[in-house]
Amino acid sequence: MKLDQEKRVMAAFALTFVMLILYRVFFMKTPPPPAKKPAATTSAPVASGQPAASAAPSAQPQAAKAAAPQALPVVQGSKSEEVVVESKLYRVTFSTEGAVVKSWVLKGYRDAKNEPLDTVDGPACATLGYPLSVGTADAALKAKLNQAIYVVGASKPGAGEAAPSGTPLAPPVTLTFTYSDGKIQAKKQFTFEDGYTLKASVSVADGQSSLPIDVAWPGGFGDQSLPPSASESIRQAVYGSLGDLSRLAQHKIKEDRSIPGPLQLAGMEDKYFVAIFLPEAPGEVAFRLARQEWSPPNWTEKEKPRPLLATLAETQPKPLSFRLFVAPKDLDVLKSVSPSLESLLDFGWFSIIAKPLFIGLRYIYDHWIHNYGWAIIILTLGINLCMLPMRLKSIRSAQEMQRVSPIIKGIQDKYKQYKFNDPRKAKMNEEVMKVYSEHHINPLGSCLPMLLQIPFLYGFYRVLDVSIELRHAPGVVWIKDLSAADPIYLLPIAMIITTFFLQRMTPMASVDPAQQRMMMVMPIMMGVMFFRFPSGMLLYWVTGNVVQMGQQLFINRYMRAPDPLLAPVRKPAGAKE
Repeated sequence: MKLDQEKRVMAAFALTFVMLILYRVFFMKTPPPPAKKPAATTSAPVASGQPAASAAPSAQPQAAKAAAPQALPVVQGSKSEEVVVESKLYRVTFSTEGAVVKSWVLKGYRDAKNEPLDTVDGPACATLGYPLSVGTADAALKAKLNQAIYVVGASKPGAGEAAPSGTPLAPPVTLTFTYSDGKIQAKKQFTFEDGYTLKASVSVADGQSSLPIDVAWPGGFGDQSLPPSASESIRQAVYGSLGDLSRLAQHKIKEDRSIPGPLQLAGMEDKYFVAIFLPEAPGEVAFRLARQEWSPPNWTEKEKPRPLLATLAETQPKPLSFRLFVAPKDLDVLKSVSPSLESLLDFGWFSIIAKPLFIGLRYIYDHWIHNYGWAIIILTLGINLCMLPMRLKSIRSAQEMQRVSPIIKGIQDKYKQYKFNDPRKAKMNEEVMKVYSEHHINPLGSCLPMLLQIPFLYGFYRVLDVSIELRHAPGVVWIKDLSAADPIYLLPIAMIITTFFLQRMTPMASVDPAQQRMMMVMPIMMGVMFFRFPSGMLLYWVTGNVVQMGQQLFINRYMRAPDPLLAPVRKPAGAKE
């Protein structure tokens, strides 16, 4: 029994041993050695000797791989540098810090300090941001992109891209600024060609798609040498289509504004210069306007300057492509870009007169005498000679009115006891008009030359006020700037004196002493009003007065006035004897 028991124990041990062996063989397999890493799939061939781990396919699921952002190469500059593009028309300085414009000088023009005119306000932009800075919906990303150091390359047509040297680059040339931190990539490409126009394409992408962006011109625009009080009144935003422009004065922008598309152009201007965005997709952009306050050094005035911020925004998640036109408002320059851009040169209400005046003035300057002061004198002589027939008719009308003035005075005396609103005053007017009709007199005939002078005067004012050709243009003798006031006020004084003598020489339609005294006061009033007007306009007025005085001397000698008529005084109907 004991043996049987031992046999059973031995059988149990044997069975247990067998079970352990079988369990190890079938259920506890030796793990395989670690698998070698596969190489990422790439379009480039694997170099010989490359470890096998770099050539095996990725184990990541395809769906997860499609959802993950694409890895971007890191592209960053090491230090801020300046890149200059210079032609005979401009000198534009870029900075690789933010890929922005630090200076945009129009080489053919000087500012109020007689220095090359820079349209960028450097001190203001150092605080508010520089032109062509990029914006996104994420404020932190926007700040990062405008402070990042970009890598810049320059290329010319038919040549590859290379790092720009320290010397200025001459158009045609393309600058490409690139920045990437591995997650976000920003790219700005600027192509300079002939003329004042720059082609631009700006994009920001996250590795999968482009982000909606905007491009801004902070710090205001124009002649930066002018004091803020003077520049405030002449700077404005301009936007719309090429045939239908809208303007908004800077001082009227009290809060942020957004103008939706379509917009063929949008930008800023002052009296003589313009910076305009011309988007390639007018229906997919918006134009935003705002004011930025900043504190200049040593600022003492109560109101701090608040220059205009103009922003062109792309409403779709794609690159923003546009042309940028920074130029003088020269008629030929505007026409070279587009004939419709002529409307940027605003001659005002009487443009139908002002524009021919300007064209005539420039023709005289280009072909006869290269001085706009003498050109104004010659053009004034021509205008007054053309108006001489009307002036003769006007003087004849004034003489005829003087001839019948005793009759008119008698009629007025008969009705002077009646109030202005008395119905019998209408009878007086009927009798006066009957006298004029009987003697074939047009009571407005003597006023016609003066009425014609008004549009010419306003036209000259607009020509002198907005034509860049007359900006800082020297005139005659002491006049150094026809668009500015006379520095010694000789022309306003000459205007008062010549106007006074011209009125004394010209026959007046009225013999009323009170009206004659009023007419004698008019030269002084006009002199005070025009005291600070552009000297070119006063030169036109004084020259016209001198020419008309010569004409009047001739008329007074050869067109003597007829003797006055006398007529019996008639009582009005219903009047007491």
